[in-house]
Amino acid sequence: MDFEHRLQKAIERGHKRKQHEAHEARRRELTEQEIKSLHTQYRLILSEHIESLIKKLSNHFPGFQYETLYGDKGWGAACKRDDLELSAGKRTNQFSRLEMTIRPYSSVGVLELTAKGTVRNKEIYNRVHFEPVADADPQDFIELIDLWVLEYAELYAAK
Repeated sequence: MDFEHRLQKAIERGHKRKQHEAHEARRRELTEQEIKSLHTQYRLILSEHIESLIKKLSNHFPGFQYETLYGDKGWGAACKRDDLELSAGKRTNQFSRLEMTIRPYSSVGVLELTAKGTVRNKEIYNRVHFEPVADADPQDFIELIDLWVLEYAELYAAK
């Protein structure tokens, strides 16, 4: 690496450090009520996004039933499907479900996304992603929601 390239990298690190320190100072300044309000704002945005994607998913796979989730488990959506399989005179149920929620606010002060995916009686993932509310970027969560729904669709279609 030449000096000019290393100098540019050092300057970029300095800028990032300055931004991080400013962000940390802002985070420390947020009161509990402001954090709670921010969590509610993010929860509304993300739960609406979850609902729209899971509705789209259930429309692409006939037989899935859509369900809105809210309450102490969180806000979000789920879709599920029960299939009956007859093989060699035996009857078995094949259960598939995708559930995503944004957990309610807690004293920990984090924005938490949970997802559970089951395809034909086999759990394919059970994930949790969280960040402190003050540091959370809803766009990052939206991209993660998109990724998890697409991954579920691909795994379901492959079975």
